[in-house]
Amino acid sequence: MKKLSSLLLLIAVACNPLFAQSSYVKEHYTKKDVYITMRDGVKLFTSIYTPNDAAMDKKYPIIMQRTCYSVAPYGETKYPNQVGPSKYMMQEGYIFVYQDVRGRYKSEGTWTNMTPVIDNKKTKKDVDEGSDTYDTIDWLIKNVPNNNGKVGQWGISYPGFYTAAGILSNHPALKASSPQAPISDFFFDDFHHNGAFIEGYFFTFPVFGVQKTDTTSKAWYQNTMFNPGTRDGYQFLLDLGPLSNADKYYKDNFFWQETVNHPNYDEFWQKRGLLKHYNKVKPAVMLVGGWFDAEDLTGPLAIYKTIEKKDPNAYNTIVMGPFGHGRWSRETGHTMHSNVYFGDSIATFYQKEMEQKFFHHFLKENGDKNSGLPEAYMFNTGKNEWRKFDKWPSPDASHVKFYLNNDGKLTESAQNGSAGTSFVSDPLKPVPYTEDNTTTMGFTPHNYMSEDQRFAGRRTDVLVFQTDVLSDDVTLGGEIMANRCRLDSEID
Repeated sequence: MKKLSSLLLLIAVACNPLFAQSSYVKEHYTKKDVYITMRDGVKLFTSIYTPNDAAMDKKYPIIMQRTCYSVAPYGETKYPNQVGPSKYMMQEGYIFVYQDVRGRYKSEGTWTNMTPVIDNKKTKKDVDEGSDTYDTIDWLIKNVPNNNGKVGQWGISYPGFYTAAGILSNHPALKASSPQAPISDFFFDDFHHNGAFIEGYFFTFPVFGVQKTDTTSKAWYQNTMFNPGTRDGYQFLLDLGPLSNADKYYKDNFFWQETVNHPNYDEFWQKRGLLKHYNKVKPAVMLVGGWFDAEDLTGPLAIYKTIEKKDPNAYNTIVMGPFGHGRWSRETGHTMHSNVYFGDSIATFYQKEMEQKFFHHFLKENGDKNSGLPEAYMFNTGKNEWRKFDKWPSPDASHVKFYLNNDGKLTESAQNGSAGTSFVSDPLKPVPYTEDNTTTMGFTPHNYMSEDQRFAGRRTDVLVFQTDVLSDDVTLGGEIMANRCRLDSEID
């Protein structure tokens, strides 16, 4: 990492295949659309792409993605321009499967955000994403010709959640699972960050809060989207006033109503978390995330940490690269985040040297723990290089405490005596997280995580704490936590 002039602390109170026709997929794969019946009778729409040369003497493993974002293009004569996590795996050859989850697009059933896990299923009506994954795998293994009996699962973002939940299926044929940018607990990622509601997501609620009335290949929620009449989401939300005013847009949006009616980490959110359900993990797991993922940074780190603790004998690895949300799935040449350059063809390196090797070993080779991959593949964003670790966090790392002093210093020693500093926080003049207000119209802005935040540090309602000039290079790794921080407030 380059030498830092100072360390600052500021305190202020994708995923689907593209739909264009592709000669490669059409020439090398045969597509079949089916409905797979779940144990409760609900039928889920599933598209299957099988290599044309699959035969009794040339069997292929299955790798699938379950998604709420549509498995389009629909129809057995229509092909996407790519199948699988990367073109390299597509060219290598697998049986690729895509499925609309229940309640979405051409699948039957009722849609639920982050379906709660049912550990003890007593009847066939007790269903969750684990049981739907199990039933799907079981049907595929028994009904798709020329499969080798091994299944892998992957997905990014919401499909990453379905992959993480699929681990809990415990189907013996599920040999490899790669949840990528998954949500592990809905109250700490995505629409909430560490419990704080991300109001900028306001414009996306129609995607997740409208039930469809029939199976469809169209985005049925489109007619509930509204035109805010501005590109400045920050100002729109400021002018909106209290959240109760949002009912004129989302009175009938069930997800919006669930969100505002459950502002705290109550049972509604707790039962949507995955972490407490991981015990004995059967498939090999490779968590994937990006250091600059402003949507789901917590998920891969939390799931990796939990499996390590609850099942230390599991094959459980993690990859964290210099990417925004899901950006490792497509090559951009120069790898940038905002205006920060990290090198060339980093997504390609990940796809070939990590992702492809992971699935090849566990689905086509003997699948033992000697995969040739490290426990943790971490990108050092200061030196612009990948680092391999046998354990994560690195046992060589040292825990360092920093203290906030009332003179604006950030030091490794506590200030003698009691001290304090203060600022005035005006709810009508909130602190923005970005200078580009045109990016506050949907999901978390891509540039935000590496964007220069000094504009906020110049405000009078933001406290800035800064170290002295550092004499040596510093590498930050592992969790950064704020402990024993007390904020006293006075409200007139």
